Amino acid sequence: MFVIRYKKIFLSISALLVLAGVVSIAVFGFRPGTDFTGGVLWRLSFEEEVSKDEVVRILQDAGAVDVSAFEDLSEEGLLLIKMKELSQDEKPVLEAALEESAGAFEELRFEFIGPTVGEELRSRAIWAVILVLVAVSLYIAFAFRKVSYPITSWKYGVVTLVTLFHDVIIPAGLLAFLGNLNGIELDSNFIVAILFIMGFSVHDTIVVFDRIRENIGHMKKGDVFEEKVGESISQTLVRSINTSLTLILVLLALLFFGAVSLNFFVLIVLIGTLVGTYSSICVASPLLTLWYKSGKSK
Repeated sequence: MFVIRYKKIFLSISALLVLAGVVSIAVFGFRPGTDFTGGVLWRLSFEEEVSKDEVVRILQDAGAVDVSAFEDLSEEGLLLIKMKELSQDEKPVLEAALEESAGAFEELRFEFIGPTVGEELRSRAIWAVILVLVAVSLYIAFAFRKVSYPITSWKYGVVTLVTLFHDVIIPAGLLAFLGNLNGIELDSNFIVAILFIMGFSVHDTIVVFDRIRENIGHMKKGDVFEEKVGESISQTLVRSINTSLTLILVLLALLFFGAVSLNFFVLIVLIGTLVGTYSSICVASPLLTLWYKSGKSK
């Protein structure tokens, strides 16, 4: 199978993508959304052209505190405005000031989340990701508990966790870059997207690993482990591509014809699906063969 034959090329591509994701996160960082920090999120669509700096100045002159504004890439003339707090009495004053100085506008979204709720959501999001990783590790250790030759069961679990890191860090790096480029925020939608990507990736990886387990169960004297892994990838390749392609077509339809507010969520899921499909075929199994060869040489 060409995937195993050229595994160093495929793994090098993955390493570069992961490095790019890590660098993006380290350099740009994440822009925490209102979901996690608390405060006000206001999405406005202006009929006349107005700069985000001008909107911030108008709101500050009207009495708003800690105001920031970002252009929404999904639609021209759309601004995302964040404030630490805003009372119901202050909102009409700010609306009047904006209409007077910036022209007519349409309110598309208005949310207020208290700091306590934001802290609780952030804590739950972190625990959700941790628990999923623990559950995946335990499940794979149990599912492959009878596999001990030629590679032990716990190594399947470790390789799966490595591929999960690969599948999560690349979309996360993209989000950090978009956050720096145009103020895209890390919110609860991103956590949902990450959990979805992890579930899809694990499902696809386990399908390949399960076929490997079946094939090595019939290994005879003289059979080569790498050849059995390559044979397993060949047997599951069409299924993996067809399953992913079906999902990708749906995501593309949502991206181009769905609600504008979901564009970045769908984009992250789409990138994660592509990366997850690649990793289940071109990363997980090659890593398994490298680990096997490393242990055999020792």
